[in-house]
Amino acid sequence: MSKKDLILTLLVAIIWGANFTVIKLGLEGVPSLLLVAIRFALTAFPAVFFLQRPNVPWSYWLAYGLFAGVGQFGCLFYAMEIGMPAGIASIVIQSQVFFTLILAALLLKETLRIEQIAGLLIATLGLYFISGARLGGNGESVPLGPFLLTLAGAFCFAIGNVVIRYAARHALSQRVNLNTFHLLIWSSLVPPLPLLALAFLLESPQTIFQALTNLTGQSLFAILYLILGATLFGYGTWNSLMAKYSTDKITPWALLVPVTGLLTAQIVLGEQLAKQQWLASLAIVFGLVVTNFGHLPLEYYRKSIHFNRQHQP
Repeated sequence: MSKKDLILTLLVAIIWGANFTVIKLGLEGVPSLLLVAIRFALTAFPAVFFLQRPNVPWSYWLAYGLFAGVGQFGCLFYAMEIGMPAGIASIVIQSQVFFTLILAALLLKETLRIEQIAGLLIATLGLYFISGARLGGNGESVPLGPFLLTLAGAFCFAIGNVVIRYAARHALSQRVNLNTFHLLIWSSLVPPLPLLALAFLLESPQTIFQALTNLTGQSLFAILYLILGATLFGYGTWNSLMAKYSTDKITPWALLVPVTGLLTAQIVLGEQLAKQQWLASLAIVFGLVVTNFGHLPLEYYRKSIHFNRQHQP
């Protein structure tokens, strides 16, 4: 990976980590599914009038809009509205790394290494314990419903990653370059209507109208951050990197998201983690490290043996 792409990936991870705290702030004044609908509506308009459609079949950006927009963010935002802590959400959503690797192995025929399987098992154990972990401060467990919804969002995130890889392969077969930013903008046309319909199922029309007509400065900041930072820059950059590199080159950098997510939630929201939460979180992060970097010591060992054999007297 080039130095420029490395810096961009680092920035995305930091912005996405703080994103969970921003979501919590936005949810204080706007219902979750309405907030997601606004996010994607303002991402798509007016940009679609100035950008050409992606040079891949419409099915790719439709699928990406459904899974990454409605599925991933619909599940995540609603989970956080009904009780998922921001810091823990930033950790659990990173199970997308494992879902992505498994789906890539099954569908894209990318190799799944033994250390990735080991990391998956370690992180699964961490996810199991964190699902029943006690929240620091009030002794309540992480709610099961929001936890499972966040996992569902992570799975949709992974499907979105695989869709990008498929779109990139199709573009390559047609000898054209996939413009992932255009794909992001056009796919943002998909989520608003389904999310708005779901919002009206969960909330009264009066609640939605009141939220829209009484947007606070905090809500507007959250909306702008979600659109400009997390979506346009974050996913625009992430998708371009996913199209450019194999999944195991990009997904490891998601490791930094829970780090910034936990720190930001603790500083801004005052979220405190209990001992079991810290241990479970460390297990998940350790599983991510093993999954993505476990092969490095083995490669170093093999290279050392090869070097020593070549330089034997």
